[in-house]
Amino acid sequence: MKQLWMFSVPRRLLVNRIIFAPSAFSLRNTNYCFLPHGLHTQSPSSSSPPPSISSFSLLTNLIELFSNKPSDHAILERSIMQKKVLEVSHELIQNAENSDKIMKILKDSEDLLLRKHADGLAFVELLKQLGSQPYLALEVLNWRRRQGGSFPLTAEEYAKGIAVAGRSKHIDLAVGLFTEASNKRVKATSTYNALMGVYMYNGLADKCNSLFRDLKRDADCVPNIVTYNILLSLFGRLMLVDHMEATMREIHDLNLSPNVNTYNHLLAGYITAWMWNRMEQTFMKMKSSSIKPNTETFLLMLRGYAHSDNLEKMEEMYHLLKDHVNENKFPLIRIMIYAYCRSSITDKVHKIDALLKLIPEEEYRAWLNCKLISIYAQADCLERMEHSINEAFEHGTSIYTARLMRCIIASYFRCNAVDKLINFVSRAESAGWRICRSLYHCKMVMFASQNRFEEMECVLDEMKNINMDWTKKTFYILYKAYSTSGCRYKANQVVGRMCKLGYGVPVDLDSSPS
Repeated sequence: MKQLWMFSVPRRLLVNRIIFAPSAFSLRNTNYCFLPHGLHTQSPSSSSPPPSISSFSLLTNLIELFSNKPSDHAILERSIMQKKVLEVSHELIQNAENSDKIMKILKDSEDLLLRKHADGLAFVELLKQLGSQPYLALEVLNWRRRQGGSFPLTAEEYAKGIAVAGRSKHIDLAVGLFTEASNKRVKATSTYNALMGVYMYNGLADKCNSLFRDLKRDADCVPNIVTYNILLSLFGRLMLVDHMEATMREIHDLNLSPNVNTYNHLLAGYITAWMWNRMEQTFMKMKSSSIKPNTETFLLMLRGYAHSDNLEKMEEMYHLLKDHVNENKFPLIRIMIYAYCRSSITDKVHKIDALLKLIPEEEYRAWLNCKLISIYAQADCLERMEHSINEAFEHGTSIYTARLMRCIIASYFRCNAVDKLINFVSRAESAGWRICRSLYHCKMVMFASQNRFEEMECVLDEMKNINMDWTKKTFYILYKAYSTSGCRYKANQVVGRMCKLGYGVPVDLDSSPS
């Protein structure tokens, strides 16, 4: 992985130029190549002169032929098809547990899925709409393969099937579909891209790179921008920034046109590698180009600004995407909360509370809850701190760090809430939390400050019951309590015990717990 993978694509010349009929154009905006079917040419004979046509009309027709913009009629047809397929997908989802019913629905939909749309667009649309039901999509895909004798699968159907198999972790099935497409001579750049995507999402970087080399060697297929986007995503996930940047140079050298996904993958890679300057430079370059950022771009920048503690720009991005983030981007909200936790701004507790209200109870995360306990403790927000502590107990979260426990008891100490501290220590002991000596020292100091000496002495028994030794600090607290209250006899007893243990005579003792 240390060596740079080289990405060179042989430049090929298009020998046979074919003029596509308007009906042969795909209704989707895609980078994949499709072979036209049903095109016939007829040699002109001398007895039948060519029809009269004006130069202007010919020019208009040629522009239409090579235009990627679909006609209004094509858009309407696509919309009608999507609506019909949506009805089929809803019916399938409603009967997802009944295999016989699923087969009947698919049988009744053969005309829509296979006959009227032999290019495979309707079936690909169905698999898209079943994206949230990967195992149901697999069952539908298996049905489609069984119809292959009468209705051969197109390259796009194979590509979508490979992606569906990969999403449900059926990598062997994805490879099998790719091999089947190759054997049936419907292999295309799209099928290569689909399998590369499967390898990438399942963490098989070496196989993804090996398949890319196979694609470069294939005389019938050429890598396109989708291929390189997959490589950018792969290298970004692995934090191989030099490989990622080499891929961008290769895109430029091949005169491929980057799209918004290209920049998004590049941004994601820099964010993963915590390269904030490169992230910012890429974003500014994107804004100055003809490629305009989309919602995903702004979400990535929001994440990057939160991780880099750039609160001003984080809040600016959040303002742009507020409704979208509040609705379903709970991980991003948690990252923003954590950014505020790390900050030193005065009103961070208020901002944290506002964001917490957006996260439902089922989105509880132990790491965030522990951080909130610490923040509220440092700010002496006792009520909020105890609420977070209760949440931790309810969800079975255990705290094992002495630093956080000291933070909690210091807050109780500053708020002089000894009874609440007693309740917390009892619950913490039962829940198996980290029990440190500072807990008991704090209780002793607080009892002494209220002249509750019997309860202070009971704390010594509590320490003895859990085999926690009395230290020099323990005796210092006792001496200070007795001497301050005028109990000279007990204070002298403590001094004698300290001398016996070699601790010396206490002077100018600090009453704060440690």
